[in-house]
Amino acid sequence: MPKLHFPASASGPAFSRRSLIRGSAVMGTALAMGQPLKAMAAGTVAAPAIVTSDSMRPQLPSGVQAGDVLGDRAMLWARSDRPARMSVRWSTVESMKNARELPFLNVLADTDFSGKIDVDGLPAGQTIFYEVTFTDFADLKTNSVPVKGSFKTPPAGRRDIKFTWSGDMVGQGWGINPEMGGIKIYKTMLEADPDFFIHSGDTIYADGPLAAEVRLPDGTIWKNIVTEAKSKAAENLAEYRGAHAYNLLDENVRAFNARTASFIQWDDHEVTNNWFWEKRLDTNKLYRNETRVSVLAPQAMNAFFDYYPVRRHPLDPQRIYQNFAYGPSLEVMRIDMRPYRGRNDTDGLQTEMSPETRCLGEAQIRWLKQRLLASNATWKVIACDMPIGLCVWDDAVNSKGTEAWANGDNGAPKGRELEVADILRFIRDNQIRNTVWLTADVHYTAAHYYDPDKAAFQDFLPFWEFVSGPLNAGTFGPNQLDNTFGPQVVYMKAPPPGQQSLSPAAGMQFFGEVTIDGESEVMTVRLKDLNGATLFTKELEPSV
Repeated sequence: MPKLHFPASASGPAFSRRSLIRGSAVMGTALAMGQPLKAMAAGTVAAPAIVTSDSMRPQLPSGVQAGDVLGDRAMLWARSDRPARMSVRWSTVESMKNARELPFLNVLADTDFSGKIDVDGLPAGQTIFYEVTFTDFADLKTNSVPVKGSFKTPPAGRRDIKFTWSGDMVGQGWGINPEMGGIKIYKTMLEADPDFFIHSGDTIYADGPLAAEVRLPDGTIWKNIVTEAKSKAAENLAEYRGAHAYNLLDENVRAFNARTASFIQWDDHEVTNNWFWEKRLDTNKLYRNETRVSVLAPQAMNAFFDYYPVRRHPLDPQRIYQNFAYGPSLEVMRIDMRPYRGRNDTDGLQTEMSPETRCLGEAQIRWLKQRLLASNATWKVIACDMPIGLCVWDDAVNSKGTEAWANGDNGAPKGRELEVADILRFIRDNQIRNTVWLTADVHYTAAHYYDPDKAAFQDFLPFWEFVSGPLNAGTFGPNQLDNTFGPQVVYMKAPPPGQQSLSPAAGMQFFGEVTIDGESEVMTVRLKDLNGATLFTKELEPSV
C-alpha cells in the first residue's frame, strides 16, 4: 500500500505520525467498504479490528471497471492487494440469480495484481450485473468480500442512447480534496446515468506531482490527499502504476466505474507532457533518474493497460484505436494520436506527408477510412484525444512545435494537417454522413462548427467538433484557432483573461453529454459543468 499524506483538518490540528500510520494501514479496507474520503482525511475512518476475518481477506482497493463493450463482449477489470485468483460471475438480474461463472484468472505482481477478463456471449440491450471475488493464494480458502458492478450492452434495435465524455484528470496539482467532496464531477456524471463514458485521454498526469496543500488566490487552502507515487513525477513502472491507482482512491470515481462502461483513450500525460519517442527531459527538474522518453513510454503504456479495461490488440500490443458499434444508431471510432507520431519539434509546415508529419500514421488512417466506409450506423462519432483546429504548442512559451494537428499558419494543409485533409476529403468523396468529433485536452469546453466555405482547405463536408474537460484539473484556454479547416466557435467557456490553471474550486470543470433519440435519431449534444448545469445545447438532425 503506498504511503499516504493527508492534509491537516481546517478545524483541527495536523495528523500525528501515529494517526497517519494508522490511517494508511486501514486504507485498503476503508476503500473496499466504501468509507468516505472526507472521513478518512479527518482521521475518523473506523477500521475493523485486526483480529477479525475481514481484515485478513484480499481487498479490492481500486474497485471494479467494465469497458471496451464490443457487440456481445466486454472487458471486466479489478485489482487485488495481493497475489490472488480472480473469479467473476455475471447475470442479467441484480439478484445474480442463475449467474454464469467465468474461468478464473490468476493475478500476480507482473500486472500489479490487476486482472482483465474478456466476457463474451452477452445479450443485447441488457443491463449486465457482475460480481468479482479474489481468493488468496496463501490458502485458497480466504475470499474477498464480493464487489459488484454493472454496465449496459449495445441494443439490437433502435432505442434512446445517452453517453458522456470528458478528459484531463487530476492535473496541475489538483488532486483528491476530501473537503470538496473528492472528484465531484464523477458524482455528477453518475447522476446523469449514461449508457457509457468516453475518457478522451490524459487519464493521469504522471508528470504532475501533488503537494498536500496549495494556497488559492483568495487565500483559502486546497488540500490534497497525497500518496508516495504522486509526490513526484513518475519515472518507472511502479510510479506510473501509482499515479493510476491514486485516481481510483476517489470514491466518486470508483462508484462511477462500477455503474458505467468506459471507452478509454490516452494522450500525453500518461507518459509526460507533449511526449514523442525521441524527446529528452534533460532540462526538466522533475526528472531525477530517467530523462529518455523512449525508456519511460513503454513502462507508462504497460501501466495504462494494467489499470483500465482496454482490450489489447493481438498483433499490435500498443494499439488502442478501435471501433465500437452501439446499435444501429451509433458507432464510436476511438483513434490514437500519440505513439505513432513523428517529432513535435518541427515547424509543422511540410507540404508532403512523411514520417515527420505523422500523427495517426498510415495504418491507422487506412483503418479509420475502412471503418467509416463500412459503418451502417446513423451517427459516426470519432473520439479524438486532441482538437483539430486549435493550436497546441510543444513549446507553449514560444508558441513553437506542433503538438496537435493545427500549425497556426491558417493556410493550405501542411505538416500534420495533411492527415486531417486526407481523412476529411475521403469522407466527402464517399459521402459518409453524420460524422461528429468529440475531444478534450485543452481544459475548457467549446462547440466548433467546421465550415468549408470559410476554410483555406474546402474539400470536405461541414461537421461539428465538441470539446470538453477537465476532470479535476486546472482550467485553461482559450487556444488559438487555425483557419485551415474553417472552425467557427459557436460556444466557448474558458477562464477570464489572465486567469489560468483555475482549481476545481472555481467550478469550471466540464463534461459533455450526448443523447440520440431512438425514434427520430436526432443527436443532442449538451456541454455541462461541474454541477450538471447545461451550458450549451445543439440538436443535430441526421442526414440521409
